[in-house]
Amino acid sequence: NKQFGNVHAVRDLSLDVHKGSLIGFLGPNGAGKSTTIRMIMSIIYPDSGSIDVLGDSALAAKDRIGYLPEERGLYRKMRVAEYLHYIGRLKGLPRSSARSAAKYWLDRMELVKVERKRCEELSKGMQQKVQFIASILHEPDLLILDEPFSGLDPVNAELLNEVIRDLNAQGRTIIFSTHVLHQAEQLCDSILLIDRGEKILDDTMEGIRSTFNPRTIEVEPVMGQQLPVTIEGVERRSNQGDEGVELHLRPDTDPQDVMRSILGACPVRSIRLRRPTLDEIFVMLVRDRKHEAREEHPAEGVLS
Repeated sequence: NKQFGNVHAVRDLSLDVHKGSLIGFLGPNGAGKSTTIRMIMSIIYPDSGSIDVLGDSALAAKDRIGYLPEERGLYRKMRVAEYLHYIGRLKGLPRSSARSAAKYWLDRMELVKVERKRCEELSKGMQQKVQFIASILHEPDLLILDEPFSGLDPVNAELLNEVIRDLNAQGRTIIFSTHVLHQAEQLCDSILLIDRGEKILDDTMEGIRSTFNPRTIEVEPVMGQQLPVTIEGVERRSNQGDEGVELHLRPDTDPQDVMRSILGACPVRSIRLRRPTLDEIFVMLVRDRKHEAREEHPAEGVLS
């Protein structure tokens, strides 16, 4: 639990991160993600409750943890290689190991030509990659990344994606907070979703896919054919590409009944049941909580 004045930023939050797992820590803006991470890192302390990190506190285990904070910060006047050597030494690496690790990671993150540049001369994306290197230079057992994809173009985001996968495959435990939900869906073996400081989803990706049954049918009619205007059980429809249509089903509808109805009414080139994306699950859960809050406190709902 953590409060700031009247704001209960983190409320009765309980989580267990298993060794070697890769967890996506998600939530809307102001949900309490960064506050939770700062408490895990012993930057701030909870008002109540206890936190165990690698068998102790984050302060005691600091040289076994890599942390990329949401607030970016480099020693702007230092040259990149000099900065990384300094960070490596702070994390307990011998001078020669800090230099070799910096060289390896600058090459891996496609920054070989910037080691002599001052940090302030780099683009935002390059600065982000340098800070990521600083968080993994000492080969930590636990890596905590707060919005690691911020400021990265698609090419560099994919590079970081690959590196995170490799680190996890080596046995490192990784927690990362992100708003880029498709990245979390691709990377993670489990998801923790919080809203207004409370946990609303904590499960493996396999468990999430099992819990949230598919509610969307993708249909592509044969050229020149049209789906019926009204289809029993369909809540709304949306176009997909030039000829495809997405049919979004009501909660009480059996998808197989709708598919049989479509096949009986119109010749189609393809029809399939699509699983909900993590984005859709996120929106649904957060939206439902907002709706419930408005029903409980209607005056507050109008004002908000």
